Amino acid sequence: MQTEIQASKLNEKFLPFAKKMIDEGLPPLIIDTFKFYYEKLIKGERGLISREDIVPIEKDDIADMETLGGFSKEGRLVIKETVIIKLNGGLGTSMGLSKAKSLIEVKNGLTFLDIIAQQILSYRKKYKANIPLVLMNSFTTDEDSKKFLNRYPNLASDIPLSFLQHKFPKVLKENLSPGVWALDPGCEWNPPGHGDIYFALITSGMLNTLLSKGYKYAFISNSDNLGGIMDEAILGYLASHNFPFMIEVAEKTDADIKGGHLARLKTGGLILREIAQCPQEEIREFQDINVYRYFNTNNIWVNLLSLKKQLDKTNNILGLPMIINPKRIDPKDDSSPEVYQIETAMGSAISVFKKATAIRVPRARFFPVKKCQDLLALWSDCYVMTRESRIIQNPKRKFGTIKIDLDDRYYKKVDQLKERFPHGTPSLIDCKSISIKGNVYFDRGIVVKGDVNIISPSSRKVFVPQGMVISKDLIFD
Repeated sequence: MQTEIQASKLNEKFLPFAKKMIDEGLPPLIIDTFKFYYEKLIKGERGLISREDIVPIEKDDIADMETLGGFSKEGRLVIKETVIIKLNGGLGTSMGLSKAKSLIEVKNGLTFLDIIAQQILSYRKKYKANIPLVLMNSFTTDEDSKKFLNRYPNLASDIPLSFLQHKFPKVLKENLSPGVWALDPGCEWNPPGHGDIYFALITSGMLNTLLSKGYKYAFISNSDNLGGIMDEAILGYLASHNFPFMIEVAEKTDADIKGGHLARLKTGGLILREIAQCPQEEIREFQDINVYRYFNTNNIWVNLLSLKKQLDKTNNILGLPMIINPKRIDPKDDSSPEVYQIETAMGSAISVFKKATAIRVPRARFFPVKKCQDLLALWSDCYVMTRESRIIQNPKRKFGTIKIDLDDRYYKKVDQLKERFPHGTPSLIDCKSISIKGNVYFDRGIVVKGDVNIISPSSRKVFVPQGMVISKDLIFD
């Protein structure tokens, strides 16, 4: 009786969400998926994963990409059964953009989508296989992205170019009712995280289309990570071992302390833990690169047949670990109501599939653009583009990944960055790290070497003159 009363109360609280999602035209599977997580929220669950549940991954627990050259032949044999999927739903609002982030120019006047398209055409030529490119777009990036790619008519394949991700309603923290924001109703919804890809593949019909056309494997990565490229040895390793699911992880540096890390459940399987899933009192340990050594690059390899079987077995509810992100309903208004965003992570499916695994990859497979400082690095001579349209660290560079720290007051948005570097970036090939504080503008032909701080204490414009070589701290009065 008590259980029936609780179920009745839950249904009563969920009804406004169901109506809102139906009115928005969301498919029943997504409504059921949201309800699955909303029930957990109502019961007080917050998706936290404690040190009591997991142990860190040791070096010998996972394979290393550098040792997999022997699987290249197998990879070449199955590459014609492989699709490349790019997560392309982001608008880049944190960088001051209002269109698809993948349309930013990143190298030699080319955008992310230019480079991705050229990479696909390069793969096809190399492997003599019509490897499809598929974008998982959001409602706000789909039209712009497809229109942009019209300039590559040869990119067409036997698979549609895109499918759409879904959205979840935001939940008011105060009473767990649907968030309402009349000033901008779009703020009432949040992307459900990359974990939505598995459900979007179903509701769009894309999964069935891929399987019906003979595609068995998918390589999935973010469109803003140009290091996420096809690799025949990794594909061969996946196929020859018949792994259902595999994520690429890289060794953490101090720049990755907030990224989700790989761990092993004490019950045996692998799990991915995001920072929002970490209890507050364990955050310092979460960020310790000597404890949890491997972070998720969001480069994912999936056996599509295994995915279909798993979905069929669970009635299309994968039960991915829940992520609860506390936010303001309007991220631009700190006085707007507090909400919970219910999300899931794509890589967290590693805990769902039996025999799922991870592989350690070099840093070269992960250099995403999340901030303008990442974009500045790509613009610079620290990186070059190969004939196969791969972006790699300049072979002439003697140091590792450059560390750039820009003042958010003046360099947070792409337009601000372009304004302060009107003649292109300084030469950074011999620079280990650069920090810029203040309203600093750069003329042409500037060279930066070593570890450098450029500081202007006032808010007035200051200028680094043409042709200057900076090899020590530069402080303006």
